[in-house]
Amino acid sequence: MSKQSGDRARTVLSDPLRSRGTAFDYEQRRRLGLTGRLPAVTETLDQQASRCYEQLSRIDTPIAQFIYLDLLHDRNQTLYFKVLADHLAELLPVVYDPTVGQAIKEWSRDYRVAQAAFLSIDHVEDIRVSLESFGLGADDVDLIVCTDAEEILGIGDWGVNGVEISVGKLAVYTAAAGINPGRVIAVSLDCGTNNASLLNDPTYLGNRHSRVSGQRYDRFIAEYLRIAAELFPNAILHFEDFGPENARRILDRYRGDYRIFNDDMQGTGAIVVASVLSGMKVTRQTFAEQRLVVFGAGTAGTGMADQLAAGMVRDGLSEEQAKDRVWLIDKHGLVVDDMVDLPGYQRAYARAADEVRGWKRTNGSIDLLTVIEEVKPTILIGTSTVHGAFTEEVVRALCTGVERPILLPLSNPTERIEVMPQDAIDWSGGKALVAVGIPTDPHDHDGVTYTIGQANNSLLYPGLGLGAIVSGATHITDGMLLAAAEAVASQVDPTPPGASLLPPVQNLRASSAIAAFAVAQAAARDGVATRAHDDLTQAVQDAMWQAAYPDAEA
Repeated sequence: MSKQSGDRARTVLSDPLRSRGTAFDYEQRRRLGLTGRLPAVTETLDQQASRCYEQLSRIDTPIAQFIYLDLLHDRNQTLYFKVLADHLAELLPVVYDPTVGQAIKEWSRDYRVAQAAFLSIDHVEDIRVSLESFGLGADDVDLIVCTDAEEILGIGDWGVNGVEISVGKLAVYTAAAGINPGRVIAVSLDCGTNNASLLNDPTYLGNRHSRVSGQRYDRFIAEYLRIAAELFPNAILHFEDFGPENARRILDRYRGDYRIFNDDMQGTGAIVVASVLSGMKVTRQTFAEQRLVVFGAGTAGTGMADQLAAGMVRDGLSEEQAKDRVWLIDKHGLVVDDMVDLPGYQRAYARAADEVRGWKRTNGSIDLLTVIEEVKPTILIGTSTVHGAFTEEVVRALCTGVERPILLPLSNPTERIEVMPQDAIDWSGGKALVAVGIPTDPHDHDGVTYTIGQANNSLLYPGLGLGAIVSGATHITDGMLLAAAEAVASQVDPTPPGASLLPPVQNLRASSAIAAFAVAQAAARDGVATRAHDDLTQAVQDAMWQAAYPDAEA
């Protein structure tokens, strides 16, 4: 074999988008310089996937399974996504939340290889060359997921380790909605970290200084957006796990200029809208009749408040009336407008101090139970990561005020959820309409089996992204988000006793296709679609990449 042939063989076998390992047939091996580099037998993709799943099944911890799949992803992406798609409900918690949280904590120490762009705030001049290094042209990228990792999945600031969030999010996009893995880029925006354990860890691979903020940070984000949009003008620019102040400011500042989408605010808010839409089929109410309490007023919680308030406005309330039906609670208690250093993202929903002056206070603040008793909310959402915060007393008070409250304890993993759904059902006597942020088994109560829906963003954002790609949407509009939420809610009938508010994650491919169709229609209605299709259903199906080797090696 010549040196040129040897180089070609190494290139093919090391390219995760081209390699097919033992599935290369004899002729392909000969043509690509792989003769003698693989065992004699030519396997099918199904045979390879069966072997990988059997190997995976012998691994007894989620983090070890994560590492196995991560290595497979970096070796053969077609095989990786075949295994993931065939066992999606089982493996989603392994490749993403909650296991990815542990992987992030150990990322620098366990560093293997990372299919991502690492952009440093200390070298803004390198953004362009870094993104160009992927060798992708202006029409070759559909989606870029970036994170600055300031607020990761309830575990906080993890600096460059948080790149696994971008990689994992893209894996879900592909597995759930068929976004082509060869047309995506994961990005780490390394702005430093305020995590002292990382700064003092000799194995840490990120910038070793405190997290940069202010004007320098804003210039970094602006330059990233400008260059990413210039190089890849058709790409959706997905933002993930930014701090609450930055998340809202970036979205508000740039959503009119770019194809920007923040899943923590918009995606989480939309899946909550889907849950509430289902719940209102049972209560026979409208958005305008809701009273919302959000326990945990960070990026996700305020994003949910925004979208539910927008639903109230669509139902005829003024913006002021809608905001007046929302109560936020953070670690300092009910958010009131006379609080010191009130964050900007909470200010719109802060209650007037005079309004609550006579309410009971504990250590100077108004607690959750008091708010429940005073407000009698129709919807209670938990995004606090405070395990057990929704006590039996809180749940019973909720059901005293409202006959069929919508109860959404969404924090995850299990050790952070506000109330276990089984307890919520028992304490409410089956009255509460419950969806949660963790996978959970059905629960029997008083002769009824309750199927508890998982309010997982993966039910929504993959289909939203696919619909935006199919329609060539120039922006992600509120109408597109609502369409995705309605499409998710339309897939279940929540009215029978014990029925789920949301569809199961086992059917993510079908769910994503349904959502994508609705999103593409909404993009056209909102005037942001640049592509029209005679048969939109077929266009969505055609756009969904399948984990299959092509008939012939290019």
